[in-house]
Amino acid sequence: MQPRTIAILSPGDMGSGVGRDLAGRGFDVVTCLAGRGADSRARARSAGFRELPDLDALVSEADLVLSILPPEAAPGLAREVAAAMTRRGETPPFADCNAIAPETTQAIGETIRAAGATFIDGGIVGLPPGKADKPVRIYVSGPDTEIMAALDGGGVSIRPCGSEIGRASAVKMCYAAISKGTNTLHTATLIAAEALGVGELLRDELADSAAATYRHMRATVPRLPADAARWVGEMEEIARTFEAAGVTPHFHQGARDTFKLLARTPFAAETRATIDPNRTLEQSLKVYLDHRPRGHPGHKTVE
Repeated sequence: MQPRTIAILSPGDMGSGVGRDLAGRGFDVVTCLAGRGADSRARARSAGFRELPDLDALVSEADLVLSILPPEAAPGLAREVAAAMTRRGETPPFADCNAIAPETTQAIGETIRAAGATFIDGGIVGLPPGKADKPVRIYVSGPDTEIMAALDGGGVSIRPCGSEIGRASAVKMCYAAISKGTNTLHTATLIAAEALGVGELLRDELADSAAATYRHMRATVPRLPADAARWVGEMEEIARTFEAAGVTPHFHQGARDTFKLLARTPFAAETRATIDPNRTLEQSLKVYLDHRPRGHPGHKTVE
C-alpha cells in the first residue's frame, strides 16, 4: 500500500522536522494535540500538520503512525494507540521511532500486535530534516517494513536493517551511546578539572594537543542543558541495552547523572532556539560546578 496520510506523535523538534519534510513532499501529515501545550501546537501548525481531535480519529484516518517522542513516554503512547485501534477496529501500521532499548521495543511491539496492527521497529539518527546537510536516517527493522520505503526521499533516508524487531533500536542505541555519551564524558571531565583546580591547565593542554576535540567541547558543552532533561531517559535506555548485551551499563548511567546535573542549572530553561550564543565554556563550567549534587563533599550551596 502506498500511504498518503501519515500520523506523527508528537510534533517535537524531530517529529515536526520529519512532518514538515513529508508535508512538503505531498503527504497529508496529521497529529493529535490533546493535552499538549502552546509550543507543540505552534510547531505543528508551522510544519503543516493537520490536527485531529483524538487518537480514535487518528487511527481511523492514518495509513501509517510514527511514534517520535521522549523515550520514557513511548510505552504509554503505544498503549493509548493500541486502545484506540481496538475501539475503532482500525489498525494502521505503527512504527516506533524512539530512542529505546531493543527490549523496550519488543514489549511495545507486543502491545501493538495484540491490537491487530503491524509493528515496525525504527531508530532515528541525525538532526531533523533541514538542520543538516544530509538527510536524517531512519533505520527500520521487522518482518513488515515495506511501507516505510514510501517515506524515503527529501530530508528522510529510510534504511532497512533486517527482519528482526530490535535491530533498528540497537543501531540507534549504539550510535547515541557514542555521540551523546562522548559529550557527557567531556562535560563531566571538565567539571572535575574545575573542582580540582586544574581547569585552565587542562583546557590549555587540550587546545595544544587535542585541538579538534577541544573545539568540539567549546561548541557543544555550553549547549547541552537545553536538551539535558529529555536525554536522561535515553541514557537509561542505552544502559539497559548495554547490560542486556553483557557490557557494563555504568558508562551511560554516569551519562544520565551528568544530564541530570545539567538539567538542574538555570540554562536548562533554554531551548535550542533561545540558547545564549555568547555564553562561553568557562562561564558554563562555573555554573555546572555550583550545581553538583547536594551532599557531595565538594557541593556548594546555590542560593
